[in-house]
Amino acid sequence: MSVPLLDLTRQYASIREEVEAAVLAVCRSGKYILGEPVERLEQELAAYCGAGAAVGVSSGSDALLMALMDRGVGPGDEVVTTPFSFFATVGAIVRLGARPVFVDIDPDSFNLNENGALAALTERTKAVIVVHLFGRWSPSDRLLAQCEKRGIALIEDAAQAIGCENSRGRRAGSVGHYGAFSFFPSKNLGAFGDGGLLTVRDAAAAERLRILRNHGMKPAYLHHVVGGNFRLDALQAAVLSVKLKHLESWHAGRRANAEKYPAAFEEAGVPPDQVKLPTPGKGRHIYNQYTLRCADRDGLLKHLQARGIGCAIYYPLGLHLQPCFASLGHQEGDFPETERACREVLSIPIFPELTALEQREVAQAIAEFYKRG
Repeated sequence: MSVPLLDLTRQYASIREEVEAAVLAVCRSGKYILGEPVERLEQELAAYCGAGAAVGVSSGSDALLMALMDRGVGPGDEVVTTPFSFFATVGAIVRLGARPVFVDIDPDSFNLNENGALAALTERTKAVIVVHLFGRWSPSDRLLAQCEKRGIALIEDAAQAIGCENSRGRRAGSVGHYGAFSFFPSKNLGAFGDGGLLTVRDAAAAERLRILRNHGMKPAYLHHVVGGNFRLDALQAAVLSVKLKHLESWHAGRRANAEKYPAAFEEAGVPPDQVKLPTPGKGRHIYNQYTLRCADRDGLLKHLQARGIGCAIYYPLGLHLQPCFASLGHQEGDFPETERACREVLSIPIFPELTALEQREVAQAIAEFYKRG
């Protein structure tokens, strides 16, 4: 039996009529950029995240860029962040001429080490980007307190973490000064193309960002700042409003599957000294990915691919070692926990429609690899 890493056709089948009606309404309206569907989605998502306001934008990457732009980040500034994330986290910093200051990760959560981040703050630090990686909360209480004290922006990269909560029930995007979300189709709340969101604390910040996303313009042809074309399509907003109604049930499905994997692994005979399963941590993990640490990860990857079991490596190379950031002067060994994670991580299927039979097949395929070795 083959098992996909993600099968969005199953999700679509369950909401097809709702989505198609929403899409058709936008098509018939003749209004395709911003407008009422985007405004409605912004209100819905601000309420869902527990944020003061929300601004729909073109992608999660642009959400990060806009947060930094709004804060005035530029040449000579430093932004503290993690080297273990998707490229956009650091790409936004470098695009503005600022310098990323990397801090190694916590080996259990894969998230930014908070003590290391606190030690990395200097008078040149303009922002800190914490990443709630794979849907698990990245601790930020002490970091936020220091950022508030020093006038530093705390940006939550919540691209993989919509609905993720800390131990007090605060949701991603409601704690920092900005929350940046992605609606890439593979996310727990995914659009039918690119889309993103910024959450902020108040209406004044949201108004600045709405001007920034439309070339710094308000009213028409009067430009207050140099912004960009960061607008969200009405079509994507309409789709997301439909899917938001189902998001909590999809989260529940992912969490239920995560809770089943330990028993499936034990039943299949996966050696626990060779494969480490993720832990949920404090708060609510929403499992955008279910990421293992594996001995002989690359060998296991090839075995699973040959067996038709969906899997992927997030991420195979630390951002500090990416060729385009060579000018930063980092070398192998600078961030050992990040580099170890890059050698060991492997994500396996966790989507809510995954069946128990498919989960057992995944576990059995992993057990086969280690038994034959």
